Amino acid sequence: MSMSGVEVKAEEIIIPTCVKSSSGVSKREHIFRSPLPDIAISSHLPLHSYLFERLPEFRDRPCLICGTTGKIYSYGETHVLCRKTGAGMWKQGIRKGDVIMILLQNCPEFVFTFFGGSMIGGVITTANPFYTSSEIFKQVHASHPRLIITHSSFVDKLAITGDEDYKVVTVDTPPPHCLSFTDLCDAASDEEVVMAGVEIAAQDDPVALPFSSGTTGLPKGVILTHKSLATSVGQQVDGDNPNLYLKEDDVMLCVLPLFHIFSLNSVLMVALRAGCAVLLLAKFEIGSLLELIQMHRVSVAMVVPPLVMALANNPLVNNYDLSSIRLVLSGAAPLGQHLEDALRLKFPNAVLGQGYGMTEAGPVLSMCPSFAKQPIPTKAGSCGIVVRNAEMKIVDPDTGVSFGYKEFGEICIRGDQIMKGYLNDADATAATIDSQGWLHTGDIGYVDEDDQVYIVDRVKEIIKFKGFQVPPAELESLLINHPSIADAAVVPQKDEAAGEVPVAFIVKSGDGQELTEDTVKSYVNKQVVFYKKIHRVHFVEAIPKSAAGKILRKDLRARLSTLA
Repeated sequence: MSMSGVEVKAEEIIIPTCVKSSSGVSKREHIFRSPLPDIAISSHLPLHSYLFERLPEFRDRPCLICGTTGKIYSYGETHVLCRKTGAGMWKQGIRKGDVIMILLQNCPEFVFTFFGGSMIGGVITTANPFYTSSEIFKQVHASHPRLIITHSSFVDKLAITGDEDYKVVTVDTPPPHCLSFTDLCDAASDEEVVMAGVEIAAQDDPVALPFSSGTTGLPKGVILTHKSLATSVGQQVDGDNPNLYLKEDDVMLCVLPLFHIFSLNSVLMVALRAGCAVLLLAKFEIGSLLELIQMHRVSVAMVVPPLVMALANNPLVNNYDLSSIRLVLSGAAPLGQHLEDALRLKFPNAVLGQGYGMTEAGPVLSMCPSFAKQPIPTKAGSCGIVVRNAEMKIVDPDTGVSFGYKEFGEICIRGDQIMKGYLNDADATAATIDSQGWLHTGDIGYVDEDDQVYIVDRVKEIIKFKGFQVPPAELESLLINHPSIADAAVVPQKDEAAGEVPVAFIVKSGDGQELTEDTVKSYVNKQVVFYKKIHRVHFVEAIPKSAAGKILRKDLRARLSTLA
């Protein structure tokens, strides 16, 4: 439904076709759209071409600022190094459709690899370098990369022998059986010949393969096309009145990890499209963070609630001039009102707001309208308005009947930005994207009379620890492999610092009477990354389940409130 250039109120739009409820009675669908008008987005271009479309205009401006070294790369230099990296990977045998894994902390090489891979038609899967070896190998096994770019300090997790199906490149001094990133770029093939020989169909060809657990189950590869990501970026920053109004002299803080889709899309990609500079920090350390914000006059900060808590509560903040910050957007997990109020005291001149996203949705579903060039006041607790060029509806999770304003239901989104599907998992794809193209988020929320979106609960099982996904099914599969555990279930418990933490309910096997909380936690925690660690263990006689064998997690969450 094209409404380009027309001022559209996000009202109930009656679709000509009707849907039927489980009772067979026809119901009209209520569809919500952004109060900002739809716009033309150059989503027919490959992602790298779209993001660097204004390169002749931006060529000499700062693009990447490396917080570790202080080196500043211009847009022109960044583009050249992306091309060299792509040509170097081509010379190593990487071709269109091949998967490239980036196992890096934030650094310039992450950017060069991602967009160099895009330029040669590669598919980039990003992984957390702090995963355990077993976690990394699960993603390697699922995605089958031909090349892995990493730091030498993480190579041991790959247990390289030289007989692997993939090559490993390190951005620093390479250990045995590895190549160096410098040599990769220096030995590049002729860039012009390589780039001219690659044809990319933006609508169909994948460019990114982040892993997500979706609404349930184990992590799965999310296929995002060039068009998906270009559309998502355009929904945020394109047009005469962009939802996220970025100025060409803005400096965006990139301390959130680029292997997470929030940072990759809503920090790096939107900045490149808008011509801003990006300050890359490899890790969060409050002192150096504040010093670099002051030094480089950071003006836009994308954050998550734990970072908000650190900024709001640490007295060091008062020792630095942070007056350059004009926008602060919190995402990845809900931001409580008390934290928002505390942050407002630290940044009285900044516009604060929240966004709402999901990897499968490309990832942004809604964004604070106070960030727009012509701002709209944002209500307390709102996560903004639905992005432009997209449709949202609120449905009954059981019947699929859609609701109007101020009625609670599952949030669904439709548009060119959503994923193509899950990698090699047609069943999970069909369970998430219905036959009419609606992506079902598993989040419960509503839209108010001013078109602002609110999240109130989750249907889905995923635990959110400081914005990171923790799939209960993954931890449960580890637990039930323990010889002294007969059954197990993992649910979230509220936590002030983390948002949620994983808590396990355990049924002991016949020979497991000596099993303790500490032994269970130690068994799991040594196999997983820090944010998946079990925080509490409760021993029970049985795990409550439905007649179909599904764990009744609501019962277990309710039980937590009665336990000390």
